[in-house]
Amino acid sequence: MVGSDDFNSLPTPSPPPAEQKDPPMQWGVTKPLSNAGPTDVDIQRTKDLEKFLVDSGLYESAEETAKREEVLDRLKKVVKDWVKELTRLRGYTDQMVEDANAVIFTFGSYRLGVHGPGADIDTLCVGPSYVNREEDFFYVLHNILDEMEEVTELQPVPDAHVPVMKFKFDGISIDLLYASISLLVVPDDLDISNISVLYDIDEPTVRSLNGCRVADQILKLVPDVENFRTTLRCLKFWAKRRGVYSNVTGFLGGVNWALLVARLCQFYPKANPSMLVSRFFIIYTLWRWPNAVTLCEIEDNELGFSVWNPKKNPWDRNHLMPIITPSYPCMNSSYNVSASTLRVMMEQFQVGKRICEDIELNKVQWSALFEPYLFFESYKNYLQVDIIAADVDDLRAWRGWVESRLRQLTLMIERDTSGKLQCHPCPHDYVDSSNQCSHCAFFMGLQRKQGEVIQEGQQFDIRQTVDEFRHQINSYMYWKPGMDIYVSHVRRKQIPSYVFPEGYRRTRHARPASQVDKASCEGSVERVSKRKKGVDVPDLEVSEKKRQSISPQKESIGALTETTKAEVVSRLTGIVDRDKEFNDGVIAPNHRKHTAENSDNGCCNLSSGHAYSGNNEKGSSPGGTCSNEASPPQLLHNTHKEELEPNADLAMVLKSGDGEKNLMRHVIEI
Repeated sequence: MVGSDDFNSLPTPSPPPAEQKDPPMQWGVTKPLSNAGPTDVDIQRTKDLEKFLVDSGLYESAEETAKREEVLDRLKKVVKDWVKELTRLRGYTDQMVEDANAVIFTFGSYRLGVHGPGADIDTLCVGPSYVNREEDFFYVLHNILDEMEEVTELQPVPDAHVPVMKFKFDGISIDLLYASISLLVVPDDLDISNISVLYDIDEPTVRSLNGCRVADQILKLVPDVENFRTTLRCLKFWAKRRGVYSNVTGFLGGVNWALLVARLCQFYPKANPSMLVSRFFIIYTLWRWPNAVTLCEIEDNELGFSVWNPKKNPWDRNHLMPIITPSYPCMNSSYNVSASTLRVMMEQFQVGKRICEDIELNKVQWSALFEPYLFFESYKNYLQVDIIAADVDDLRAWRGWVESRLRQLTLMIERDTSGKLQCHPCPHDYVDSSNQCSHCAFFMGLQRKQGEVIQEGQQFDIRQTVDEFRHQINSYMYWKPGMDIYVSHVRRKQIPSYVFPEGYRRTRHARPASQVDKASCEGSVERVSKRKKGVDVPDLEVSEKKRQSISPQKESIGALTETTKAEVVSRLTGIVDRDKEFNDGVIAPNHRKHTAENSDNGCCNLSSGHAYSGNNEKGSSPGGTCSNEASPPQLLHNTHKEELEPNADLAMVLKSGDGEKNLMRHVIEI
């Protein structure tokens, strides 16, 4: 019989050896913020999100996928035949002609696997050293494509930061870049991620190669590719719905969103898409810009290409929202972001954060996150940039040029007003389908900086700013007769009806909670309280006149018929006829005079140079200066009615062909 003491004397069994685990892999330049995986609730919420994305039409059909692959195969054959023909014409041996080759790579949303129906395919053609971009690509290949029936809307953009040829191949939109590398024969299995492809090439070629190299690196640096893809697809859709998806206008484009999401996946390597989406808004509302977002260490190389480094490069210190590409040479992919567009994006991140909190509390469904941003109900004042051309093809090229320069207008307004007047560019254009001429319009929301103290008599004169912008636009290298631009200031209620989805303005209701932030609410309360106390608080208002701005006419109007000119004028000034409040004429700030009852303290002139002279109004004060008499603060000056109605006045100026007098006349006041 064994006693209790005997139990105590038995040897204590040793614990099982601890399981040897590999240390967790570090994704990115820091350790993960959390290695927590999804709960059952997160899994169900992700299923709901994926269903919503499918129901929203974000995935293309199998038929369209097959057609894309077919188009890419045909394009590969076209570029191979092009290189072989150039090799033969340049007198190379038969063996060289047989071995001559060009390879097509994809990048962007297609390469990342997040493209949707109708999306374009970003492609790169890599050719041998003796086939150049300037003549062989933009001339010889361009002509080959131009003669193909299945190729339409062919538009070369050789002077872009990354030279590109845009076209549709059998209905599929293609953006085609070209890179000539230092090889006589390009192998079919070329490893574009290998740094050797960068030997002996110029900067534009490096930029052309960078898209493919970045896409490959992103897919290598995320813990779970499928979770990354679903999250990125979701957030790109959100950005488009909320009006913050556009690299060219100063927001973020596809590669920028991909890099932000990839970094998020590194922070939460085991999170599923629903977790990642909510954490996206948490992380990037707290992010201390301009601290850079990087997926890996920024490495320099003996090849000598410029690498993003604010310690060495003074120009890199000016970047407001640096998002760095992961492949050498590392670049800031978001250098287009301005103070105004950063402000807009941060506001939208805050809105997304609040909605995701409500989703996690089961207060709202996923659809609430994707409510469209009501751009034309968010500001009281807008700039409208109308552009016209002689035909659809010219408009396509002209539109691309103007759109690429709109960011400069935002930057110049920030510069010339010390950041006190903020711009919110709408990231896409609008077309009046009832207009027979080739026309489209861009819009910018305007507001003064929140919290800015407005002094009595303060003025913001941006006439020279707009004049400088127009000068840049009119320096277009490929300008043709008929290409023209009109910049005008419109009040919210004067926005043309064709910008609204239903084709008409909806009755205004209370703004959705998702579009009212705490700051704006507090500001409204503060203004009301001050008015009750008799304090005059400046507000952004527009005068009851719309003044048209006209660029120098060169030969453009002469290229159009008189009937077409009248129609263009009628369309572009039709806003004036739709509201009696705007039936006042075009005013020349330097040649018109304002009565005391129609003047304001503090004005922001929006004009562009010499003014179209007209008769002075009776009873006006000299010099067109602002009166000191008290009146309701407005953004635009009220002015007296012209002897000519707006359409007739503008039509006469257009028909005159006097380029020195076809100018913008606006006064914006704060």
